[in-house]
Amino acid sequence: MREEWRYAAAGLFVAVAAAIALCGSPAQAASKGSRWRVEYFPNVPLVTQDGEVVHFYDDLIKDKVVAINFMFTSCNDVCPAETARLRQVQGELGDRVGNDVFIYSISIDPENDTPAVLKRYSEKFKIGPGWLFLTGKAEDIALLQKKLGLFIADLPDPDDHNVNLIVGNEATGRWMKRSPYDDPKVLAEVIGSWLHNWKVPNKGVALNYEKAPAFPRLSRGAYLFRTRCVSCHALGSDGPLGPDLLGVTEKRDPVWLARWIKEPDQMLAEKDSIAIGLFARYDELPMPNLSLNDVDVAALIDYLASARRNVDSENTSAVRMLPTTVETVAGSHHENHRRHEQTQ
Repeated sequence: MREEWRYAAAGLFVAVAAAIALCGSPAQAASKGSRWRVEYFPNVPLVTQDGEVVHFYDDLIKDKVVAINFMFTSCNDVCPAETARLRQVQGELGDRVGNDVFIYSISIDPENDTPAVLKRYSEKFKIGPGWLFLTGKAEDIALLQKKLGLFIADLPDPDDHNVNLIVGNEATGRWMKRSPYDDPKVLAEVIGSWLHNWKVPNKGVALNYEKAPAFPRLSRGAYLFRTRCVSCHALGSDGPLGPDLLGVTEKRDPVWLARWIKEPDQMLAEKDSIAIGLFARYDELPMPNLSLNDVDVAALIDYLASARRNVDSENTSAVRMLPTTVETVAGSHHENHRRHEQTQ
């Protein structure tokens, strides 16, 4: 399966924003279009990972700031990466999630994604409170996808779906579609500040623009690592959900590593011994197939190799800068003292 994240540019305006724009400003939309809001959004029943029945409009989005995506737990492509990325956003928002920000992940595979399965999935990803995983009737979920502008008709694979994220403030009528690869800090700022009309105080310290650091020029591999890998992995320590990747280019056979990055789902299906070992070690979280091409894979491997070289170079430089041995220091001190006596 290859999920349709390339549809990120498609807007929600067709379904929601265009209609709200007719009402004027967001504040006006909230007052004048309240009945329209109720009639537009389906109030279909859904079931949480804890088995609680909730209604989409009344219980989940009415007067709330929300982030909504569609997924399914057996997905081996983008879904795990998207969930890991949203987990970073939840970390940025902290205890606001569940209070003035709400995250909902709705399964498109209700036949298999029972509440118990969704609960286990959320536990694997170490999801904190305030984020609900939901299931329901297939026809109700398809209706929600259509109303939220996330339904793609005539896909060849029925498991394919739009993996973009919808964020919005139901009360003001502000809605937008975001890519699952957005920077978590930026996405948290959009959800936590912009959608709240900047009413929530920014905890950061405002700095003069002149003091802003230069934007880094990232290589292709560095960009891929930052946008695809860092939500699960780290360099120099275990990542939040996956193994440390520092030195992986030395530890793993290059052919094996390239294939693992490109098609991990196939290697898991083939019961590759190393792949199965990693799968078991990290709580059966599958390495997602990110649909990378050969150029992307080579760039990512080169970046990982360069990260190792940079660490080795830094360690070598640090050793060269260490003080000399005690004997050498003592000898130098004795020689300097003798010369001082001769000058007196």
